[in-house]
Amino acid sequence: MRIFLLSVVFFLSLTGCETARQVLSSVNDGSGGVSPAEIASGLKEALRIGTQNGTDRLSAADGFFADAAVKILMPEEAKKVENTLRGIGLGSLVDKAVLSMNRAAENAAKSATPIFVNAIKEMTISDAIGILKGGDNAATNYFKDKTTVPLTKAFQPVIEQSLSKVNATKYWNDVFSAYNKFAASPVNTDLTAYVTERALTGIFYEVGLEEQKIRKDPAARVTDLLKKVFGNNQH
Repeated sequence: MRIFLLSVVFFLSLTGCETARQVLSSVNDGSGGVSPAEIASGLKEALRIGTQNGTDRLSAADGFFADAAVKILMPEEAKKVENTLRGIGLGSLVDKAVLSMNRAAENAAKSATPIFVNAIKEMTISDAIGILKGGDNAATNYFKDKTTVPLTKAFQPVIEQSLSKVNATKYWNDVFSAYNKFAASPVNTDLTAYVTERALTGIFYEVGLEEQKIRKDPAARVTDLLKKVFGNNQH
């Protein structure tokens, strides 16, 4: 019973005071109570749906490219390259390089879902309690800790292949070859590593948005279990 009440307290921290009174009432009178198992299942389901939604958006055409919040631009150390090339009328070359980087990230994002699903399956009761008890980004931080390494391993070969398929490597080499003709100090940036890092940043950004929806927006709770656990049917 003590574990159950602790779980309810953590759960209530996500749903607000009015819901807290209603759920405590249902626990006390034995009607409509939410069990610890349902709370854990509801959390996992919320995370599964959230990560699926986020990766689906980013893996679609223009998922990265058309979203200013996650769009992959030229790396900071290449800004001088970009400005120089645009200044001499080679802006279209830079634009093609930027588009190709985002296309590669969109392609790689398709491989993220099973990695997130595996992390959710491995989530312990202690992990779940920590997420429920934690701040607004607790779930996202959990995923960063558990999935950054496997996501990087999965993304790198896909991105490398994608960059080649959409001629990104060619555009990238063209950009820097053109720039280096006029530069005293040649620039050499690891394109695959850079796009992989930016793709992961975009993935976790989207997961964070989904976490906020599940915590704060009743309309984001799209299954009966989520409505029961997160109190959608009580607002």
